[in-house]
Amino acid sequence: MDHLSLNNGLSLPQVGFGFWKVSEDRTAQMTQEAIRAGYRHLDCACDYGNEKYVGEGIAAAIQSGLCKREHLWVTSKLWNTYHAPEHVAPAVKKTLTDLGLDELDLYLIHFPIAQAYVPIEERYPPGWFFDPAAGNPQMKFAAIPISETWQAMEELVDSGLVKTIGISNFGTSLIRDLLNSARIRPGVLQIESHPYLTQEKLIQYCHQEQIAVTAFSPLGALSYVSLDMARPSDSVLEQPVVKSIASEVGKTPAQVVLRWGVQRKTAIIPKTENPNRLRENLAIFDFSLTQDQMAQISALNQNRRFNDPGDFCQSAFNTFCPIYE
Repeated sequence: MDHLSLNNGLSLPQVGFGFWKVSEDRTAQMTQEAIRAGYRHLDCACDYGNEKYVGEGIAAAIQSGLCKREHLWVTSKLWNTYHAPEHVAPAVKKTLTDLGLDELDLYLIHFPIAQAYVPIEERYPPGWFFDPAAGNPQMKFAAIPISETWQAMEELVDSGLVKTIGISNFGTSLIRDLLNSARIRPGVLQIESHPYLTQEKLIQYCHQEQIAVTAFSPLGALSYVSLDMARPSDSVLEQPVVKSIASEVGKTPAQVVLRWGVQRKTAIIPKTENPNRLRENLAIFDFSLTQDQMAQISALNQNRRFNDPGDFCQSAFNTFCPIYE
């Protein structure tokens, strides 16, 4: 496993296991299977609704001798309803309790979207609706500057609850503004990135500012077919150029696309519940792509974003919420 060096001296494993859309009844088992397969980077979030079961899986893996806590990199994310400074610490403490941990390796602001507070004891995870039982349920926004949320994130580092803090789904302008006031610079940016959405300028800017980048949905459309947000035919793995390169290097199309991701010096968090693919997704460090092969894959870029609140919030949550425009 290769690692990315962070601006605080820590090292982020370059391939992680993502828990988005992993069902509650499968999560503990998948956690153990991922660790057994060699994953040491676990990507979680309050909003995924399964952190308690990830915690059960981590505890079982440690108890059975599969790993030690210090060998795991565990990421979680601050949900939109907890952006007010007074809600940040209680949110991370709830996550730590669910995960059965004393400290997170990385805590990210999940979206640059501040929503009205929903108490943990009232509904958890709170989701996107302010009141799901309303006649016409919608999102409800809160007037909380990112700088205030970030100051509370910095205090999590000061108190020893979190080692590294970062951001997710931010663009260059928001990052630039955040850097102007941050006492602790973000260590990681997590974004959607794959051959249809290469985000080259954003990634170059982050590398310039010594902010490591993690790509979610590194295989693109495959994460979104089950949500009716993409079609099977949208898969980058069906592209002739990807299949051709896979044949040239003796690897699967998925391995080629994941190798493209790590060779761009980003971390990647593919998700699968197939034990064979678990191992396959890690077997990408015994070959390299040539500059020409990398360029051919990058040329597939369509600036196509599958995970866009500007689209899904309006259709699913009756609220127009663009953040990338």
